[in-house]
Amino acid sequence: MVPCWNHGNITRSKAEELLSRTGKDGSFLVRASESVSRAYALCVLYRNCVYTYRILPNEDDKFTVQASEGVPVRFFTKLDQLIEFYKKENMGLVTHLQYPVPLEEDDACDEPEEETEGVLSPPELPPRNIHLSAGPCEAKEVPVSNDNPRATEVSRPSLSETLFQRLQTMDTSGLPEEHLKAIQDYLSTQLTLDSDFVKSGSCSLPHLKKLTALLCKELYGEVTRTLPTLESLQRLFDQQLSPSLRPRPQVPGEANPIYMVAKLSQLTSLLSSIEDKVKALLHEGPESSHWRSLIPPVTFEVKSESLGIPQKLQLKVDVESGKLIIKKSKDGSEDKFYSHKKILQLIKSQKFLNKLVILVETEKEKTLRKEYVFADSKKREGFCQLLQQMKNKHSEQPEPDMITIFIGTWNMGNAPPPKKITSWFLSKGQGKTRDDSADYIPHDIYVIGTQEDPLGEKEWLEILKHSLQEITSMTFKTVAIHTLWNIRIAVLAKPEHENRISHVCTNNVKTGIANTLGNKGAVGVSFMFNGTSLGFVNSHLTSGSEKKLRRNQNYMNILRFLALGDKKLSSFNITHRFTHLFWLGDLNYRVELPTWEAEAIIQKIKQQQYADLLAHDQLLMERKEQKVFLHFEEEEITFAPTYRFERLTRDKYAYTKQKATGMKYNLPSWCDRVLWKSYPLVHVVCQSYGSTSDIMTSDHSPVFATFEAGVTSQFVSKNGPGTVDSQGQIEFLRCYATLKTKSQTKFYLEFHSSCLESFVKSQEGENEEGSEGELVVKFGETLPKLKPIISDPEYLLDQHILISIKSSDSDESYGEGCIALRLEATETQLPIYTPLTHHGEMMGHFRGEIKLQTSQGKKREKLYDFVKTERDESSVPKSLKSLTSQDPMKQWEPANRVPPCSGSSITEIINPNYMGVGAFNYMKQTPSPDQQPTAWSYDQPLKDSSLGPGRGESPPTPPSQPPLSPKKFSSSTATRGPCLRTQEPRPGDVGKSAGEPLLPEDPQLTKPEMFENPLYGSVSAFPKPAPRKEQESPKMLRKEPPPCPDPGILSPSILLSKAQEAEGSKGTGKPAPAPTPFLSPTPRLRSFTCSSSTSEGRPPGGDKGSPGKSKAPAGSQVPVPAKRPIKPSRSELSQQPPVQRPPLPVKSPAVLHLQHSRGRDYRDNAELPHLAKHRPEDAPPGRAAMQ
Repeated sequence: MVPCWNHGNITRSKAEELLSRTGKDGSFLVRASESVSRAYALCVLYRNCVYTYRILPNEDDKFTVQASEGVPVRFFTKLDQLIEFYKKENMGLVTHLQYPVPLEEDDACDEPEEETEGVLSPPELPPRNIHLSAGPCEAKEVPVSNDNPRATEVSRPSLSETLFQRLQTMDTSGLPEEHLKAIQDYLSTQLTLDSDFVKSGSCSLPHLKKLTALLCKELYGEVTRTLPTLESLQRLFDQQLSPSLRPRPQVPGEANPIYMVAKLSQLTSLLSSIEDKVKALLHEGPESSHWRSLIPPVTFEVKSESLGIPQKLQLKVDVESGKLIIKKSKDGSEDKFYSHKKILQLIKSQKFLNKLVILVETEKEKTLRKEYVFADSKKREGFCQLLQQMKNKHSEQPEPDMITIFIGTWNMGNAPPPKKITSWFLSKGQGKTRDDSADYIPHDIYVIGTQEDPLGEKEWLEILKHSLQEITSMTFKTVAIHTLWNIRIAVLAKPEHENRISHVCTNNVKTGIANTLGNKGAVGVSFMFNGTSLGFVNSHLTSGSEKKLRRNQNYMNILRFLALGDKKLSSFNITHRFTHLFWLGDLNYRVELPTWEAEAIIQKIKQQQYADLLAHDQLLMERKEQKVFLHFEEEEITFAPTYRFERLTRDKYAYTKQKATGMKYNLPSWCDRVLWKSYPLVHVVCQSYGSTSDIMTSDHSPVFATFEAGVTSQFVSKNGPGTVDSQGQIEFLRCYATLKTKSQTKFYLEFHSSCLESFVKSQEGENEEGSEGELVVKFGETLPKLKPIISDPEYLLDQHILISIKSSDSDESYGEGCIALRLEATETQLPIYTPLTHHGEMMGHFRGEIKLQTSQGKKREKLYDFVKTERDESSVPKSLKSLTSQDPMKQWEPANRVPPCSGSSITEIINPNYMGVGAFNYMKQTPSPDQQPTAWSYDQPLKDSSLGPGRGESPPTPPSQPPLSPKKFSSSTATRGPCLRTQEPRPGDVGKSAGEPLLPEDPQLTKPEMFENPLYGSVSAFPKPAPRKEQESPKMLRKEPPPCPDPGILSPSILLSKAQEAEGSKGTGKPAPAPTPFLSPTPRLRSFTCSSSTSEGRPPGGDKGSPGKSKAPAGSQVPVPAKRPIKPSRSELSQQPPVQRPPLPVKSPAVLHLQHSRGRDYRDNAELPHLAKHRPEDAPPGRAAMQ
């Protein structure tokens, strides 16, 4: 029986919590050590501090307490004896052991799950073929029976004799006589010589190599002669016409076994490839096969503006030829075209989700800005993906810097799949799905996780490869497949990536009953893609609505014990070991509502009122409280619950189930999920997240998610291997860690990174008492200077430093964090910040400054910088995206952008490299005392939010709009962007120069409205996206403090007058937005109507006093001659004394009625239609974003 004080594998923080609860000096417990295998940690409470002593086993499995020098060492055969000895006083511990802390009563006990059908047993394995005539080598693995203990004493024949006997029993009539004689000679004389080589530690078998070379002499000549013919035959039938297919290099012409294996491998792969290609050719015909193997031209119908008149155009994307063709009619001739080199950038509008700006270069090397409006947002996304594919296909870079990843999870319900599952891999169904135009773009990597999978690995792989070949005409390579009982993960990749993938690792963790059964648990795969580490975890957690705590514990166990990735990072759990970590599976978190509301839940699902249900989603609630998936992210959920359906239909949820113990309820829930976590400032965007509607063999629907992920190439140092580049240096200054711990110990830091030759250890820091009982460890100027192996900025700025703070006594980690080296400036000290976590729990914070020194060089433009998002000021309140790293708008914002308080800033800017704009200059501002001097953060302090009542502010979603979705609740992702994750505000970079105005976010704005733009006709002709605020989760419903302006940068700003502020506050019932700095308007290139001019409110009368048309976005203008007059803004006009004008004559009610009833032409007026309809009566006047 396990003693009550032995707590096994509990975490250090849990042990401290249990001891603190007792509050008695001398309380103690024993747990497993986190730093040394087979060792233990004795934790003792004394004067409200926890002291930890390591209990180490020696070679004889005797235990001793690690002691200081000079203290006599005592050995104990059992832990019980050790504990009894140290219960005596004055035995060397800080105090003697008095009160054992017992194990906690586990609420989530290990009883069998109610939903488990059938017997809990692993799937049957095929029987092993055990040969009765096995030789002595095989016999070593078979345990000797205890019935005949003298059996081992019988003399055995030698290895040569045994093999001779086996050769004689074999049928050798078909062997050439000279081959048989050579084998016999080897067994009689040369086998012993090879045996001596092995015993001496050598891996070489020289005499066996001579034998195989002799036997394969004629075969080698035949293969060498046949291979070129087969290669030519393969190219003949190859319908992909790949330019990268080149003749294989000839290997030396000798019959070496290594060369023979290579040749035979080529031979078998060629024969298999030829057979597949001929089958495909015969089955589909030459035209069909060729057409499907390439991406066909795709045409999009758009609206554009020409001289103020809207017109329809056709945009034809020809990926293979690298052209964007513009036509006035679908069947008409080409009007003009731009090659892939002339297309500089795509800029998405944030407010109008179907609007896109394309920057192109003309023949005279001028930059043109072309605006188009697509039928809907999905068409715009499909167009952007096709153009990105075109840029990637014709890129001059040898290695990709961005890949796309498909993630799929499906609980198969122990039933075989239907014949056709291609909709899953095409991301078709409900939710955020891909446009049809993107169907022809294959993903680089496909990761498929299944639970309750009844198939064998080989059978499932064949189904997957056949389905992918059907939609891509490509034979994907298997990277890895791993199975734990019926939980399986399979990873497939494009053939072209075969040589880019390395260090493949698989592992599993059981979390079933007593953590010994594999009916629940996780399987994982990790590998390197060039220089980027990728990890994938597929888990099946405990079922049952009431087992939420047990699911949380499942997650923690998987996080702690799943062994994937680089073994050098063993002190870090899997959330810190990978550049990108994706977690998928049947997580089994339920909608926590009473069972009697089942029918009401189903009605809400039919009406697509998912937000009301997601407010009670267990996973979102647990993440909000930082209990699970700390710092993970999840895309908006806009699809129906995926469990529990009646099989063979998706129209009915089967939420009741008769059990022996009574009626069991399974309310419709989002059990199947995909989450991810990436290093800071790394590009990652979720492009789709939804579920299929046509795969109905299981009671779960398959879920898909697709991602764009930034990757790095394997950079080669110019100095050669083994040399350290003396020009590079990473220096940490004035660093300190704040820890939530009761431990009384000294701490040191460890720095780990792939850019370092090995990890670096610091000296011990100085401990100080912090506020709220926290411990502050200061390292000052004592931290070592890190020397990267390569100092080229193209390499170094893509790297990350992992930090672990460890105890000097036990070498156990008290927290880990990650610092990005993607800094805006080198040779200067910049603030840094990272949260410290350990085993999925928040442990504290690490702050300081960093100074990065690189060699001379320039960082090249990445492919993912090709698509950017224009920050329309009026669409600031994005409830979901703006607070998490999924915000596509933060994809390209400079990381040192600082808001005037703690709110995030909104800025319009495009890539200056294309516009001739110089480097950004930043005005300095003294940080406020409460401002954190940080460069990047996973985490921000959680603000009060209401999940329930706040939702009443959003009306139901109309049928033509996408369904409502809640946003992520985790405050951990509060400041991250989906792509280049923006670092936390820096106090020194608040303002902007006149070349780039700063537009601070105003959280107090009313809901943004989708105004119709008359230049493009009625927007309602296309499916109208829901207002952004209606699509978001409750997190954005909380109120945030308005930005605080800095008095030092008021000039040359245009600020709201006090009277206007008072009027706005009075009219809306809310505090008016605080005045924020805004620079003087710049000359505009050309006039066009832009709805974002209504962003911060207008006077009730509209824009009658302003110029007729508004200017282009400030950050995206092309420089123009300054001859044109600069017109004052409305806010300037409002501060001038009013001009006395004669009163207008009063019109009769009949005339007014006629004026309001007939349509109006807005082309000569900047006022937008229905302005008064959408605005409160006394809306606060604001500055004009665009004049």
